[in-house]
Amino acid sequence: MHDRPAPAHEAAHTAPTDARSLGQRLLRVWPYFRSHKGALGLAFLGALIAALTEPAIPALLQILLDEGFVAGSFPLWLVPVALMGLFAVRGLATFAAKYALSYVAAGAMVQLRRAMFERLNDAELTLFGEQSASKLSNTLVYEVQTGAHMLVNSVLTLVRDVLTVIALLAYLLFLNWQLTLIVLALFPPLAWVMRVLSKRLYRLTRSSQLATDELAYVVEENALAHRVVRLHGAQAQQTQRFDRLNLVLRRLALKATVAGAAVAPLTQMLAAAALSTVIMIALWQSATSGVTVGSFVGFVTAMLMLISPIRQLADLVTPITRGLAALERALELIEHTPVQRGGTHRTDRAVGRLSLEQVWVQYGSKDDAALRGINLEVAAGEVVALVGPSGSGKTTLANLLPRFVEVSAGTLRLDAVALPDWDLASLRRQYAMVSQDVVMFNDTLAANVALGAEFDEERVRQALESANLGELLQTLPLGMHTPVGHNATELSGGQRQRLAIARAIYKDAPILILDEATSALDNESERLVQEALQRLMRGRTTLVIAHRLSTIEHADRVLVLAQGQIVEQGRHEALLAANGVYARLHALSLGGKWSE
Repeated sequence: MHDRPAPAHEAAHTAPTDARSLGQRLLRVWPYFRSHKGALGLAFLGALIAALTEPAIPALLQILLDEGFVAGSFPLWLVPVALMGLFAVRGLATFAAKYALSYVAAGAMVQLRRAMFERLNDAELTLFGEQSASKLSNTLVYEVQTGAHMLVNSVLTLVRDVLTVIALLAYLLFLNWQLTLIVLALFPPLAWVMRVLSKRLYRLTRSSQLATDELAYVVEENALAHRVVRLHGAQAQQTQRFDRLNLVLRRLALKATVAGAAVAPLTQMLAAAALSTVIMIALWQSATSGVTVGSFVGFVTAMLMLISPIRQLADLVTPITRGLAALERALELIEHTPVQRGGTHRTDRAVGRLSLEQVWVQYGSKDDAALRGINLEVAAGEVVALVGPSGSGKTTLANLLPRFVEVSAGTLRLDAVALPDWDLASLRRQYAMVSQDVVMFNDTLAANVALGAEFDEERVRQALESANLGELLQTLPLGMHTPVGHNATELSGGQRQRLAIARAIYKDAPILILDEATSALDNESERLVQEALQRLMRGRTTLVIAHRLSTIEHADRVLVLAQGQIVEQGRHEALLAANGVYARLHALSLGGKWSE
């Protein structure tokens, strides 16, 4: 069961803060974008050309006002040609820049998602207890996509507007450097406003991410537990829970909107102050020093054109902050998720000898131990059944073998080699597992059987037939190439169980782990599954966690666990004769099933 994320109503108080500047955060995500240098160069060139066309408009106005009203000064047909040519060049340059940056964003998304997915597959298994599936999938799929698109579109606007501002300022300096100094006075207060609001927006964005995770977790829980919710009539209760979290997200969204929307009026007020001052001084200059109408209009027009890119630069705080926050969440998963490490020992096929020496598995203190000082030797090819009440440590013991659970103390060896010394991939090739919780992928029957191995159609067919699925193959429209759908839920419980057995047969590992593989099956399904299991177990070291007497009675040895310790072991008949814990469990069994 997942540990739940921080409650949404606390999200605003628990969101992490980041002391890094906007530039430092941009540098952090830069490695995922820099591999497309050609596209970035094209984007910059397009933005530069588009920016250089901006001062051409007031310059053209100046010429028209100063010379256009003088008869015969220049051909009138040049006006539409110049304007249309100017806007055509700007349009093509903007298109090229947008396409190039979209290409960069798509490439960065591919790299980031791949890096995250690889980290998920190699991560310490504690990750899946600390983070819900909805949070992981939301980060990998939606956060990366949203973040990359918001960031690159914002960067395109940033580069274009910065270049536009530089081009217009250069033109203003050329026309009148004194008035331009007044315009430059806009930038320090504008930078301060952007800095303050960007920090607040970052905090609100991170809080919104936490609140979104919590809301998605509620949706995930209700989707998984839909039968329980309906059975207990809990729809109204769950809806109230959803509404409460939904309102928290709404409040955070409104706060972010207020912070983002405050930029525009503040920027416009600063621009209005500068513009009014410039117009006053320009009018005074025209009266005293004979500035031409064309120069005056050209200067004022260029300055008015400055307002739009400056306002857009201020507005960029919101999308850049949100985009970076989304991508940084992905980077945190990649950079701070521990990877499960293995050793260097490899072999194609282990003999199958298992040895446990004083093995402890603890979750905190010794009082909270799942296994307590287990000593056990399992010979190659031996069938060992594990029985005991719930919480006795059976499943923990089985999960130690492929290192799904780590030993807290003691040593566990396979073929006399300690598990940490094994290469992880090689170690896990030695195990096949069939459990009561069958997991199938939304792929074909054959792909599910040959999962992770080289596909061989004849071997898949033999595995399916050995698992008593030959008749099912005859009824499927595409045979083994028929898609099984979401977790193969269209198959019966017995068929899904036998499909898991076919997967284990195909893998042909020397060690087999059966975790209640026949639990909750009807008699006919159990018979077919048991037949398939008997074929699967031949010649393999097998650990069986079972409730069914039919499997336990034929085991070479039965281990009885209680409170994390082996309290009895021996053959079925001998343990019954000893009249101990096993005999009491046997006496409590009902309908051939262990009672717990």
